Amino acid sequence: FSFLQERLRCVLGLLLLLHSTDSFYVPGVAPINFHRNDPVEIKAVKLTSSRTQLPYEYYSLPFCQPSKITYKAENLGEVLRGDRIVNTPFQVSMNVEKKCEVLCNFPNKPVTLTVEQSKLIAERIREDYYVHLIADNLPVATRLEFYSNREEEEKKKEKDVQFEHGYRLGFMDGNKFYLHNHLSFILYYHREDVEESQEHTYRVVRFEVIPQSIKLEDLKADEKSMCTLPEATGSAPQEIDPTKENQLLFTYSVHWEESDIKWASRWDTYLTMSDVQIHWFSIINSVVVVFFLSGILSMIIIRTLRKDIANYNKEDDIEDTMEESGWKLVHGDVFRPPQYPMILSSLLGSGIQLFCMILIVIFVAMLGMLSPSSRGALMTTACFLFMFMGVFGGFFAGRLYRTLKGHRWKKGAFCTATLYPGVVFGICFVLNCFIWGKHSSGAVPFPTMVALLCMWFGISLPLVYLGYYFGFRKQPYDNPVRTNQIPRQIPEQRWYMNKFVGILMAGILPFGAMFIELFFIFSAIWENQFYYLFGFLFLVFIILVVSCSQISIVMVYFQLCAEDYRWWWRTFLVSGGSAFYVLIYAVFYFVNKLDIVEFIPSLLYFGYTALMVLSFWLLTGTIGFYAAYMFVRKIYAAVKID
Repeated sequence: FSFLQERLRCVLGLLLLLHSTDSFYVPGVAPINFHRNDPVEIKAVKLTSSRTQLPYEYYSLPFCQPSKITYKAENLGEVLRGDRIVNTPFQVSMNVEKKCEVLCNFPNKPVTLTVEQSKLIAERIREDYYVHLIADNLPVATRLEFYSNREEEEKKKEKDVQFEHGYRLGFMDGNKFYLHNHLSFILYYHREDVEESQEHTYRVVRFEVIPQSIKLEDLKADEKSMCTLPEATGSAPQEIDPTKENQLLFTYSVHWEESDIKWASRWDTYLTMSDVQIHWFSIINSVVVVFFLSGILSMIIIRTLRKDIANYNKEDDIEDTMEESGWKLVHGDVFRPPQYPMILSSLLGSGIQLFCMILIVIFVAMLGMLSPSSRGALMTTACFLFMFMGVFGGFFAGRLYRTLKGHRWKKGAFCTATLYPGVVFGICFVLNCFIWGKHSSGAVPFPTMVALLCMWFGISLPLVYLGYYFGFRKQPYDNPVRTNQIPRQIPEQRWYMNKFVGILMAGILPFGAMFIELFFIFSAIWENQFYYLFGFLFLVFIILVVSCSQISIVMVYFQLCAEDYRWWWRTFLVSGGSAFYVLIYAVFYFVNKLDIVEFIPSLLYFGYTALMVLSFWLLTGTIGFYAAYMFVRKIYAAVKID
């Protein structure tokens, strides 16, 4: 067990390294210094709801509009996420307080919502929509204070504070709808150190909001658009009646507070929303269990193999050995090319493409270069990397296709470049049509779709062809034994050698290693949380690669011992077994964690989940296939064959 102790030491060392990278932060943008009275622009991003999964742009609801609406130019990732960043009429100046100000229309002429608009707002409140604003690229958050389950004495002293992204559009009480029409902005600034003669500069380090619903009659406003807020106890909320026109005022107040938080750590508030302690324990638990199991598996396989090879290579007992059963008996068929070699090599090529993309994205993100402050950077990077990794996917697919005695390399290259991306594009296009029908900002605009198609056929396809050409021209993989002319008969297999049983058995270990991380990833995707623990994710990815490889080797060893040499497709399918568990987990998450009831949100959830499961199956299947292929070549090279 000395080597297991060595492994545990390595793991703990790696965890300490990752902990230090967690605090290392490369900002997405340079800090902006403000002087007193400088305007701080408040922009709107979108409206989101975890119940419908359909984002909408800010002005899809009848909010107050500035005289000229300007949209920010967005990167690919922002467009795909449904962000539509736009200016708002809020007038906020650095370190200048505002008690209460009317946002639009004069106090004597309140905003009148038509029946249609009232219906729409009531529907969005019922669907639990949140509004997302940003100030100096910082998203707005609502502070939630609650008492934790501590001792009674401590309860009185200390409240736990958590933040949720954005603010609620409104709330329901019985069957009545109430709109949050007054926003109290609380902005925190950090005063920068400057020389005595210079004017103080400030940086925005936190952006909070307290939304309130205040009835039109209770908001006392004067001619200068100033207003006075009623006492908290005596005010009634602003009701929105969806059956008639409603009159109301949109108002806001601004309060500034000095903060000790430095600009570089201003995102920490947003990123510590979930309990990191649990994360640490669960990850260390997974690491220890998986490495322990991996160690035991490796020891068993290595000892068994040594015994096998020693037996097979005994010169004097050759006759006896040949009568025995075992993996040596199928040496003349083990490298016989499988059915549909072109499709197999194409899927493996896409798997290599995904593997390279995911590895680079997670590594770069772990170094802090894709922080949440640079919106959409992660998605943009992933899209471009997938396109450029086509050259590696093509190379590996081409070489494997040549090894499997394939001849039509041009058709094979086309298949590699279009099979997996075509399925992804097809599913996304169908889902996009449904989102278009709902007029959601989550729908990918037509020009962006054309741009993605141009990237696919202009960058990815030529690169796959280039890689495939060189891979196909390269010497095929060297198989250590010759293939017989006549295929050997395969004996009847036991029930546990069934493909589906294999998938169930092989999927448990890799899924067990990563399912806690999966919970955080699902929360980030479906519940609008920030995902930032890429140090953890990198470690989990390494564990996934190790466990997939080992399980695949064990499964192919059992299969060859049962004298079944049809391992090519089977290894690819069985190694991706953890994708089946991911699918089951996605269904469990949908039923238990999400409050989705309508048809289109459910369709979106399961459509995107199908894409995730397919991609995950390709990734894990490819890792397992290459591990098994190397293993099979190694063991047959180690025995003497007459």
